Amino acid sequence: MERQHREEHYVARVGWLRAAVLGANDGIVSTASLMVGMAAASGRAEVLLAGAAGLAAGALSMAAGEYVSVSSQADTERADITREKAEIAADPAEEVRALAGIYEERGVPAALARQVAEALHAKDALAAHVRDELGISEHSEAKPLVAAGASALTFAVGAALPLAAGALAPEAQLSVWVAGLSLVFLAVLGAVGAQAGGAPVGRGVARVTFWGAVAMAVTALVGQVFGAVI
Repeated sequence: MERQHREEHYVARVGWLRAAVLGANDGIVSTASLMVGMAAASGRAEVLLAGAAGLAAGALSMAAGEYVSVSSQADTERADITREKAEIAADPAEEVRALAGIYEERGVPAALARQVAEALHAKDALAAHVRDELGISEHSEAKPLVAAGASALTFAVGAALPLAAGALAPEAQLSVWVAGLSLVFLAVLGAVGAQAGGAPVGRGVARVTFWGAVAMAVTALVGQVFGAVI
């Protein structure tokens, strides 16, 4: 009985994990920073209104930005694949030699590299060149709608956390509660993202909490300065 070798690799998650972590992180940091900055010069109602507006605008902005960015990547990939297809049709022998050369550079003996290249060319020449010459695989292939949806959804979820903290926290200590709980949310996000991607958890937590704290501190300072002027 033939056994199929199947392993789950972390690289298979790259397409959605990057967009999801970026969206959630940006949702927490930007919304919390906005609310902390507003809290230095305004009351709870104004802070929550600003946070809600930031959630809606940020989620749409993240979705649009990811879609445009990843679509550009997908267009480039399609153009390269089209050109590669034309090159294979025009000179298949040269493309076999090019493929064999790639395998030789990776350490495969010349005769075996040629044999492998010819076998893969006979089975599916375009797939072999797309994978081994262009470096495009099913795991790394650009998916604009997936990236846009993941970014928008996770941004909204991330932004909802400091909003909830602001709605429930004592008004006199609004900025402290929002900032503190947002750092906790960021630490959890860093741990989850690192775990999902197979990276060291401590490094992921430290990275997102440090930069989140910097963003909120700078925004709070700006809010205090301009709030005092107002």
